[in-house]
Amino acid sequence: MEETRLSLLDFLEAKPLYYAKIDYTRMPRAYASIRSELKIPKIIHLVGTNGKGTTGRFIANALVAQGLNTGHYSSPHIHRFNERIWINGAYAEDERLESAHQRLQTLLSSEFLETLSYFEYTTFLAMIVYEECDYVVLEAGLGGEHDATSVFDKLLSVITPIGMDHEDFLGNTIDAIARTKLKSVQHKAIVGKQSFDDIQQVMDELSRDGREFIAYEDALDEDDMRLAEAVAQELELASYLKENLLLAISVLKILGLKVKKNLFNSQRLEGRMQRIKPNVWLDVGHNRLAAEAIAHCFAPKSVNLIYNSYKDKDYLSILGVLAPIVKRVEIITVDDERIVERTELIKAIEDVGLEYDAFTGINEDRDYLVFGSFSVAEAFTAFC
Repeated sequence: MEETRLSLLDFLEAKPLYYAKIDYTRMPRAYASIRSELKIPKIIHLVGTNGKGTTGRFIANALVAQGLNTGHYSSPHIHRFNERIWINGAYAEDERLESAHQRLQTLLSSEFLETLSYFEYTTFLAMIVYEECDYVVLEAGLGGEHDATSVFDKLLSVITPIGMDHEDFLGNTIDAIARTKLKSVQHKAIVGKQSFDDIQQVMDELSRDGREFIAYEDALDEDDMRLAEAVAQELELASYLKENLLLAISVLKILGLKVKKNLFNSQRLEGRMQRIKPNVWLDVGHNRLAAEAIAHCFAPKSVNLIYNSYKDKDYLSILGVLAPIVKRVEIITVDDERIVERTELIKAIEDVGLEYDAFTGINEDRDYLVFGSFSVAEAFTAFC
């Protein structure tokens, strides 16, 4: 009798989303065990602290618009798991994901089925869905060198802005964080706009080992800048999203592909400075670098901030950055054990001189920014 296997969602439900410690040998060992059974397309690997999702979607949309079979793997999701595995302009269907899951169940040993993390397993799942693609735009999770996505050979790495985040795993300095992210580069990387001199120093050091780092602006000309400006105006892109668009254009040029305005007019990624109502903007940013970009976009406009934070984030610093554009903080309830204690969050809000209240709903006469993480975005959309 054939063994009854759990469905994909039931299987993933049994896996913890987050770990206090990660076995960095597990994903490479698992990949080595099934490598001969997988067909891996050309991979464009995105690594960085902020901007991976939108940069990746700009690249993926442009590739699809040129008739190339393309997948875009991103994380986490806001509404449904399917959002993580996008292919040719749409999220993968339930049936396709389930079929890939059942095949993966036959390929992996019982040891790896049990021990692979949620993200590690879904990375393999995505690669099965993407087997017939020409390109896969593969977004790293929280890391770089040891990230689950780094086990695959890469055609090109794309480095988005690097800042402080996930210090428990990546290190407590920009140098340490940049080093682990940039060590994921296999051969060649195109590097987006950066804010810290330490990052250039790390690139200079790693280039001595044969890695090539290309500044994105070196791949652009005046026509590209005009094109980006036209697309940004048409799509009403915030300034930091325009930077992500320029990075995407530079990737296409490095790959020797066409760059035209209509390549970027398709589906945008949700939750990235997204205007979801006339008076409500939603952004899934959750670190200081994201807060700085948001504050720059809104200034001198002021908004009510619908907010909550994970306890391991520097929420005091984030609130300090956002304070000049915030009239009032409205604390939204998020059902997650990683969320900071309410008393601690209130103390931080008071420390930066802001007023606060509980979020109870939207007033049509006020402007709002929903910010703080994917969990905050999920809680807000469920509420509304």
